[in-house]
Amino acid sequence: MGDPSKLAAFILARAEMLRALQAVARLDLPDAWIGAGFIRNAVWDALHGTGHVALDDADVVFFDRAHADAERDRSIEAELHRIWPQILWSVKNQARMHARNGDAPYGDTLDAVTHWPETATAIAARWRDGRLDVMAPHGCGDLFGLIVRPTPAFAGRLDIVRRRIRDKGWLLRWPRLTVVGM
Repeated sequence: MGDPSKLAAFILARAEMLRALQAVARLDLPDAWIGAGFIRNAVWDALHGTGHVALDDADVVFFDRAHADAERDRSIEAELHRIWPQILWSVKNQARMHARNGDAPYGDTLDAVTHWPETATAIAARWRDGRLDVMAPHGCGDLFGLIVRPTPAFAGRLDIVRRRIRDKGWLLRWPRLTVVGM
């Protein structure tokens, strides 16, 4: 179950995930996706048999160099909270996130997602033109294999990955995870 088509089937089988993707699609943001914890947490919850999809970390990412101010992100976030207040939405225009991460400017959302900290986190999905697209620049193997591994972009910043594992309580929430490359 490591390829993107299997992940697409996983998402399509979960009405709440699909509904969230459709809500973001209706905003018509350029190169917009939902990723990170939105997908990672749902898959890891399912693989741990929790029996529910916790939409507790919906990272909406898009790419718009012309409107890269943080205030726009907050405005979009407020609109999503108005539409669906039960979801913890986080909106970030990836056109400016390279500066926070100390990277060269990203070319698009795929380039930004490729630079996210863990391979199982560097995954996103979107609803567009009546179909689901999945973006997984490092594949889906680690996600479905319950593996936490730094992406190549974070190979030299392992302290950040370790801190994320600890601060987010991943090993407590998902005890079957295996941490590698650390």
